[in-house]
Amino acid sequence: MPNEEPDYRLMRRVAIGEEDAIAELYDRFGALVFKLSIQFLSNNTEAEDAVQEIFVRLWKTADRFDPRKAKLVTWVMLITRRHLIDRIRRKTVRPKSYELGEQHQVSATEQPKQSNILLHERNAAIWEALQALPEMQRTVIERAYFQGFTLREVSLQIDAPLGTVKSALSRGLLRLREYGLKDSSAL
Repeated sequence: MPNEEPDYRLMRRVAIGEEDAIAELYDRFGALVFKLSIQFLSNNTEAEDAVQEIFVRLWKTADRFDPRKAKLVTWVMLITRRHLIDRIRRKTVRPKSYELGEQHQVSATEQPKQSNILLHERNAAIWEALQALPEMQRTVIERAYFQGFTLREVSLQIDAPLGTVKSALSRGLLRLREYGLKDSSAL
């Protein structure tokens, strides 16, 4: 029953603004959200701002969490990903103001910004592809690549044999390649 699950109870407490619950949510996912934010934004200050905005969004939408639809880590990462994509889109859509008559040429400093946009789009594609994977494969990839656990630790966490975890990782990476992510080494 979802009302009995610890993640469900935590998010109910977050929804009513209980400070201890918000702190617990941040302790569990702050580093992971920051890691993804820095990958998307490539700037510590911007990533820190994004993390703060993401946790406000998590607090405001905490009542929508349903453990029957997704695990808490998946739900947090989905909201994080959506927020970061929205943030990037807002930055790229905003027109730059130039004085009338001023001609604009792409400078060497703007070229890295363009490659950052491509990187962000690629990261968004990776997260989208991850959501299409079976739960076991997605869980193993998320924990091994994004949470930094070894395969042995993942095996213990999900109570599955190490060989099964290795197979799930291998099959998951193969499916990501088939999904169109030719270079899954970017994970």
